Order: sequence, then C-alpha cells, then structure tokens
Amino acid sequence: MKIVQPKPFTFEAGKRAVLLLHGFTGHSADVRMLGRFLEKKGYTSHAPIYRGHGVPPEELVKTNPSQYWEDVQKAYQHLLDLGYEEIAVAGLSLGGVLGLRLAYSTKVKAVIPMCAPMFFDNQFQLSKGFRKFAKEYKQLEGKDEAAIEREVEELMEESKPLFQALGETITDVKENVDTIYCPTFVVQARNDEMINTDSANYIYEQVEADLKEIKWYENSSHVITLDQEKEQLYEDIYQFLEKLDWKE
Repeated sequence: MKIVQPKPFTFEAGKRAVLLLHGFTGHSADVRMLGRFLEKKGYTSHAPIYRGHGVPPEELVKTNPSQYWEDVQKAYQHLLDLGYEEIAVAGLSLGGVLGLRLAYSTKVKAVIPMCAPMFFDNQFQLSKGFRKFAKEYKQLEGKDEAAIEREVEELMEESKPLFQALGETITDVKENVDTIYCPTFVVQARNDEMINTDSANYIYEQVEADLKEIKWYENSSHVITLDQEKEQLYEDIYQFLEKLDWKE
C-alpha cells in the first residue's frame, strides 16, 4: 500500500498569526483541523513538519531534536517573511516543548503548550509512542507480523540516542520555563497516557506571565487536538487568543 506523505500547511486569513507545532512521531495532520478552525475565525496559521516526520520510522531515527528546533525556527521565520509581525505559538506534546523554547528565546505573542512533557522520568513513555507508530507504519506497508516484530525491535535499539537527546531537550526547556513572560495558556488532557501530567502544573506555576491560564480536559487523551473534546479545545484557544493585545 502506498502511504501518502503529509505536507506542511499555511492557511492565510487575518493579520494575526499562529504557529502550530505537531508532536513527536506526528505531523501537520495533528493540528490541521485547529488551523482550519482558526482560519474561519480570521487567524492565519502555519504548521511545519520536522525532519524525519511523516515518513518511515527508519528516517525518524536518523534525526535529532536540534534539527526539529531548526525547523521550528524556520517556520517562525516563514511567517515573518510573509509579513506577519505578531505570532502566537501553539504546540502539541514535543511541539509544546519547542513552543516554550521559542517563547523564551524569541518574541512571540503568546504560547499554548498542549500535553507538553516537562519530566523525563520515564523514557519508556516516549519510546512507547515510537514503538506504536513504527508498528502501525509497518502494518500499513503490508508486512507480516514476524517481519514487523523484528524490524520494530531493530528500530527500538537504533532509536536510543534519539531518546537520550529528546530527554536532554525536555530537561533544558524545563529549566528555562521561568524566563517566559508572554501570555500562556496551558492545555492538559486528564487521561494523557503518554506523559507525566504534573508537567502542566509545573509549566503554569513556573511561567512569569501576567496573563496565564490552565485548563484540564477531563475526557481527552494525549493527542488532544484530535480527541473527543477537540471542538471545545479549539474554541478555548480562540477565546484565549482574543484576550491578547493585538495591534489589529
């Protein structure tokens, strides 16, 4: 079966822009519906795809978080190049971590981390998601169970340096969250099966923003942008963006 490769997107609407960042092993589809929702509300959005994402898992294990960070910076620059002066950033999971990094290393209008990990206390949690992704990808490729099992185990071994680098990235961002001063809306799924949900409280308590909010979604799991409370999430994000002091 041919697997269609996802693409980045830019939905241009008004002069207010939002950078949308997907999670680890994910891609732009994680945030596409949110982008369309914001477009209808008059907000421009852009979502990149980090290197190694939206392609076979063998490609992902060859990449590292430094490259993802470069891709996020390029995506931010892309919006600047299009003429957008005020840019908020909303990121899911690892995208939330990278969004927080953007918030303390450049000028953003606001940051919205969604189910973003801060505690690298369990490497198994992150690798569990990668294992699931790798297995599902190989099933789509039509491979038999024995081949899938063998190839997934090889990938898990190869991915160890990547997970170590991810852990270092998460820890580094965690140590700098208290230097964030822009408006912050922390989003967390109560039934998040992938990360330590105390991460949400940590972010909320540490950021130094005058305007900061936190909301728990009681019936959602990790990929909250696609889960059963997604419409409420989109509306909440829009309402938060409307509170900001935009130039126009």
